[in-house]
Amino acid sequence: MRICIFGAGAVGSHFAVRLALSGHDVSCVMRGPHLDAVKARGLTLRVGDASFNAKVKASEDPATLGAQDFVISTLKATGVGSLATGLRPLLGDDTPVVFAQNGIPWWYDIGLPADHPRPPDLAFLDPGGRLRAIVPKQRIIGGVIFSANEVVEPGVVANLSPERNMLLIGECDDRQSERIARLRATLEEASIASPPAARIREAIWSKLLTNMSMSILCLLTGQTARAVRDEPALRDVIPRLLDEANAVGQSCCPTVKRVIRGGPAPEHKPSILQDYELGRAMEIDALVRAPAAFARAAGLPTPMLDMLAGLAIQKARDKGLYQADWLA
Repeated sequence: MRICIFGAGAVGSHFAVRLALSGHDVSCVMRGPHLDAVKARGLTLRVGDASFNAKVKASEDPATLGAQDFVISTLKATGVGSLATGLRPLLGDDTPVVFAQNGIPWWYDIGLPADHPRPPDLAFLDPGGRLRAIVPKQRIIGGVIFSANEVVEPGVVANLSPERNMLLIGECDDRQSERIARLRATLEEASIASPPAARIREAIWSKLLTNMSMSILCLLTGQTARAVRDEPALRDVIPRLLDEANAVGQSCCPTVKRVIRGGPAPEHKPSILQDYELGRAMEIDALVRAPAAFARAAGLPTPMLDMLAGLAIQKARDKGLYQADWLA
């Protein structure tokens, strides 16, 4: 199949290598030194002591890559603008787009099952409705990534979670479809786990419950997830945060499982902290502002999460990594 990874940074490059080595025609939309290195030497994935190299098509201009069978967007939520600008040349008549990102996605209210609580206004996740204008419901596939990766040098990505590399996918209306089955089989054949996800929003909230609490603590402390979990000074803070996060998640998605403090915590800096340290735009809206909107809509008091949100926004703004009209 022709598969384009749009926004091939750390996790996208990882998936690109595995899919290319599995025999697919893989192209990557990327930029900067990472793009230059991939053009010169191919894309390299390191897993422990093993190293895998794949030749992939790579360009900053999607128009040079042609129509695809699938597009998998691994762009951060902050990349909505570039995705809206570059996506159209990659779309054939039936090309679906997998939106695999952290937090609440821009399409959350599209195809919402009848038994799912109505969300608050989330228009701020797609300013001006640019993606809605070019991506109709029939093209949307939801995606949730569980995989820890870092770009260790241009053209080289290290996978830090060899025991857990997963991309959950599902139609935005939760129906079962042939294309979901086909893509899941493709991912599994490439050693990217993709077990069935009956309700894609349940998977979204399952990951978000950790991101909106533990990942924000990592951002504020500058520590890995494991260091935060094991920090004695935070022993009483983390359960209170998780209680609030679980309450929000279950008010929006009653079937989502509670996250507990004793769960797995990798010795890895979450992406929002990596973005802060590298001076990149941060996913504040998808990870912080959107969950806060859900909490308000449900009438839930979340003083701990509100405090973390305020501190995270201030930290990001002080470094020039977050701007929003509503804060002006």
